[in-house]
Amino acid sequence: MVILNYRSPYLRRILSTNKKKNDETLVHIKLPNVSPETFQVVLRYIYGGKLSVEEYDIPDLLKILVTASELNLQELNNYLQSFLIENNANWIEQNFNSVYQTSFESDSFPELQKYCNDLILKNPDKVFKSFNFSLIPENVLISLIQNDDLQMKEIQIWEHVLKWGIAQNPELPSDPSNFSKNDFKTLKNTLQHCIPFIRFLNLTSKEFSDKVLPYKKILSKELYMNLLETFLNTHPYCRPSGSKPRTGVIDSNIITNQHAELISKWVDKLNITDKPASLYKFNLLYRQSCDGFDISKFHEACDDQLRTVTIAKMKGRNKILGGYNPVEWKSVNGYSATEDSFIFSFEDNSIENYILSRVVNGNCAIWNGYNYGPYFGSYDLVFYGNSHNFSMIREYEKKIIDTESNFSVEECEIFQITKN
Repeated sequence: MVILNYRSPYLRRILSTNKKKNDETLVHIKLPNVSPETFQVVLRYIYGGKLSVEEYDIPDLLKILVTASELNLQELNNYLQSFLIENNANWIEQNFNSVYQTSFESDSFPELQKYCNDLILKNPDKVFKSFNFSLIPENVLISLIQNDDLQMKEIQIWEHVLKWGIAQNPELPSDPSNFSKNDFKTLKNTLQHCIPFIRFLNLTSKEFSDKVLPYKKILSKELYMNLLETFLNTHPYCRPSGSKPRTGVIDSNIITNQHAELISKWVDKLNITDKPASLYKFNLLYRQSCDGFDISKFHEACDDQLRTVTIAKMKGRNKILGGYNPVEWKSVNGYSATEDSFIFSFEDNSIENYILSRVVNGNCAIWNGYNYGPYFGSYDLVFYGNSHNFSMIREYEKKIIDTESNFSVEECEIFQITKN
């Protein structure tokens, strides 16, 4: 009895209120959320001060953690949170739904909550696919979408918020064209606290037209009119001048953060499994769909800029091409020498399905010409216009595409990279 009083504030309170008058016999203790097996484990900890975590699987440890919280066993609570995070990261990711829900059942798990939130911020796609996103409470959703560090494109955030809102009202049709006036009103009420945290100016005009306009009736009239005026004056594939991507989100119509991280590793000549000390920030210098594929525009934006990455999306094929130039682009004809440039391709937008080709003749790594765009090697990867682009391996290790014929690109972007 004395040990229970001393070790658990919760039991101390229960014992003090449930004793018979003088004989110190318990009347009854109810712990409806705790199984007898779990309570037995915790009781042994209370009396012995030890818990051999290796003897239990992770689901059981979560139950013990919840019980420790209910009994106000702060030392055990803190220890189990740290143990789960430091030793079971893979299991947490694979069972994110149950861990995430458990962490937010109480304010007693701040370390676990922070770990889960950080995981979402850094790997939102992986997390959203691993658990039923629609189950999270509104306040948790808001805390995520208002966070500047959420590494997800704004259009994806908007789509997830819509999905969450519709899931809260299963009677709503999946297609907004079938919504009634009351359906829009229902969804508007559900998302009224979330919409203010959507950064609509981070969308392209086409994204706004395709993904937001069908739901215009859930926006306030003032917001809708302001957005409509802004996007009507914006190129379909461009973002308004006031856009400000979230921290760590690459401003690209072609690649994702995962592509950018892999390219960063190539720049530093790291292995795929290596963890970089810090990632590069990709600062957009030029975008074909906004600036036009005008050679003079390319040179105006990119000449004299060090450490640039060129990214292009092939037209008619789900293939991404690109190259890294560590030295300056110039408008005078001639080669620039470097041993650090490379060209690459991705198939099907997959970061697993790629070809990396490093320069082998550094004296002819980069060609500069006033009438050419980005030009790697002799003919290794050349961008000359919408349709006059080609790749024939001469100065680099290997082919990055299976044709030497001219190809067209539907988008081209050039970034300058800097260390974060």
